[in-house]
Amino acid sequence: MDKIHFDVETAGFYGAYWDCGKGTDAGMITMLGDDPEDYMARGAVKWLHTYGVNVLTMSPAKKDYGHHNYPLERIEKAIAYLRSRGMKKIGIVGASTTGMLALTAASYYSDITLTLALTPSDFIWQGFRQGKRDGCREWPIEGESTISKDGKPLPYMRFVYQHPDYWHKMQESTKGTGNYLCSRIIFDDSEAAGLLKEDMMIKVENIKGKLVLIGAEDDTLWDTAKYIRRMDERLKSKPHECSYEVHIYKYGTHYVFPESLFKKLLSFAAEPLLKMLFRSAKEHPDECRQARIDIEKNISRVINEWK
Repeated sequence: MDKIHFDVETAGFYGAYWDCGKGTDAGMITMLGDDPEDYMARGAVKWLHTYGVNVLTMSPAKKDYGHHNYPLERIEKAIAYLRSRGMKKIGIVGASTTGMLALTAASYYSDITLTLALTPSDFIWQGFRQGKRDGCREWPIEGESTISKDGKPLPYMRFVYQHPDYWHKMQESTKGTGNYLCSRIIFDDSEAAGLLKEDMMIKVENIKGKLVLIGAEDDTLWDTAKYIRRMDERLKSKPHECSYEVHIYKYGTHYVFPESLFKKLLSFAAEPLLKMLFRSAKEHPDECRQARIDIEKNISRVINEWK
């Protein structure tokens, strides 16, 4: 696939543009890989190209797998680039941490008229890094948010566990569960300690166009089902202009991808790998697969209506 690569120094964002070759005026910003040109990002491109949508893949930085003070202005510059190429319809899709980022971006930039958020939270977190530090593979950063704007961290929920307790608590919570990671305790205990405030909540009522929220009850990383229900209640209680859909499944794990995207991302090893990562996928494979099939149906409908 042909692409145009962008660096922060020259374009103001780190990403790659992939034209679908069908003369469409619809473009999707996707944040589904650790790098805009890695295997997962390319899988997302192939998936969206089947809908006749141009794609701009983005990620924080080259080989930076953490999320800390990501400048929201990079999304703004990406939108401007898509506009310069004649895109009249601009959407964004994110999953996991970038589900939170996609929601935040859409709440600030009205040019975004389709927002797909998979396993999102409804609030902004403390920034974190990944790598190796004191025997830990991930750690929170004091004084940093996951997202910044105008050079300042956006208000964020500070984790009740800091380095190195943060990683040790995750490991302790995961041990013996049959999951590769159980980090719910980090979020649940932080919220229980009263660290989540209104200014940290994502203002989903400001989102325009179409909003789709997707998650599963058996997510072991954070309680996305609770967060999605809170966003539903928030939208019901506040004036808003977007139309939105909520899809919460009993089984589906943290990887609530549409079935065809799931297979493109993980290839022939998709289901065996999922069973290795999540106990629920091993114990409820049919239910997880059916959730992905249903997600595929709903997202396909939404994208086609939006185009």
